[in-house]
Parts: sequence; C-alpha cells; structure tokens
Amino acid sequence: MRLPFLPVLLGGLFALCLAAALSTDASAQRRPALPAGAKYVAMGSSFAAGPGLLPYVPDAPVRCGRSSRNYAHLLAARRGLSLVDVTCSGATTAAVLTGWRELPPQVEAVDADTRLVTVTIGGNDLGYIGNLMSLSCAQLAARLGDPTGRCRPAADPGAGAFDALPRAMADVAAAVRARAPDALLVFVDYPVVLPPRDLCDGTPLTREQAEAARAVAARLAAITEAAASDAGALLLKASELSLGHDACAADPWMTGYPAPTGAVAYHVTPPGMEAVAQALDRMLDQVPAR
Repeated sequence: MRLPFLPVLLGGLFALCLAAALSTDASAQRRPALPAGAKYVAMGSSFAAGPGLLPYVPDAPVRCGRSSRNYAHLLAARRGLSLVDVTCSGATTAAVLTGWRELPPQVEAVDADTRLVTVTIGGNDLGYIGNLMSLSCAQLAARLGDPTGRCRPAADPGAGAFDALPRAMADVAAAVRARAPDALLVFVDYPVVLPPRDLCDGTPLTREQAEAARAVAARLAAITEAAASDAGALLLKASELSLGHDACAADPWMTGYPAPTGAVAYHVTPPGMEAVAQALDRMLDQVPAR
C-alpha cells in the first residue's frame, strides 16, 4: 500500500535532523577552546611584561617590570583563565629556554596541565628596543646641546644574531610542545614603534637610524611568523594590528622618547595592551573546542 504522505514525512524528518546537526556543529564551534580556570602561561620580554604600567604584579622580580595590566592579565581576566605570568623585561630567547641570572627558564612554568601559552620574544636577541633608546638618547642630547656621554652606546648584534634567532624561536616552540603537547601556542609579535615613513619629536632619530630600526622590526616579524608556521602555532600579528598607532600617531599604542613620567620609552601603552588582549580573545573564539 502506498502512503502519499510518506515522502513528505521523511523529508520533514531529514530537514529536522539536518538542522539539528548544523545546530550542533555551530554550537561546538562556539564552545570556548579554553574552559574557565584553564592554566595559561605567558612568556616573553618587556613587550609582554608591560614595564611602566602600574600596578606591578606583587612579588614579581622588580627588574622584570611585570604589570598586572599587561595583555596576559587582561586576557586571563576576560576569559577566567588561571594565569602564570613569567614575562620579564630584557628577556631573550635564552631566558625562556635556559634561564637568566637568578631567574629559572620561563618555559619551566609550562607543564602538562597548561592549556594556553603566549610568547612575545626575540627583540632583545637583536638589540631592537635597547638600540632605539640609545640612539634616541644621543640624538636628543646632541640637539639640546647636552653631553651624550650619559647615553649608553648602541650595540651591534651582528649578523650572527639574525642567523641564530630562527633556530632559537623554533627551540622555544619545541620546548613548549614537549612540556604541554595539548596546549594552544600563540606567538604574539611586536607592535610597531616607528611610523612607516616620517618621524616626529617623540622619535629623535636620523632617517638612516629609523630605516635601520624598521628593517630590524620587519625581520623580527618575519622570523616570528615563520616560527609560528613551522610549529603549527597560532600567530597574532600585533605588528599589523598596531599600524597607525605608532609613537607618532594621534592615538598611540607606543610611547615615544623620552617617555612620559612613570612610563618606559618605546614601550606599549595601556590602550596597546588592551588592543592585543582583545585581539587574542577574538582569536581564541575562533579556535574549535579541543
């Protein structure tokens, strides 16, 4: 006996099942990759630590300038994560991997319970920000007729530093993977410091010095991108996110030289840290549940 309503009934059931499946898939995609309370380890140098952004983390080493308003703390607060912040101003890739004076290797904070790791590192391996400060100090002193002897000389990291950094960045990723195979690893590169072409009173450099610094920044961004890609890690390009917010911009995410009282020259401002935290938050929303 043929039931004329059967195709309609079956079609309706198929549509309902399909809708339910699509709804389930969409719901799964919307689930957070990191549940509240998940362990989050933040590693890196001053652009992650946030020197000059008070208040500092209690009991953190004074020289690290570890701010309670850096992007890691802001992100952890937004997502309810359990943060272990080992960032430190002046840190190099060696500080992450093997330790630095009295400080243990930053990567030792990562363990099997870790679910998220962010890393901003590499600038100090190349003398990037330190040299910007030294050159700006000397240029400003010369313009004002002050003695330049008080300015620390710029250091030439040498071609070897650029050759060694890709391997060191790869070692950082490998060390994280070895300690926490299931953790999300996110490299965060350095926000822009100088405007793309011109300079301003807050960037007392010659054009040649500025071009050299931009070249270092570009190479550092490329090395970070390659390290993230090779490791299968995520990459937040703060270097692109911060375009138009350099030290000379109307809405700067970067201090100039000299820095305002209490701040640190050529370092990230509170709006810059907030922007990076928001971008990380959006990025994590796109990561499927694990």
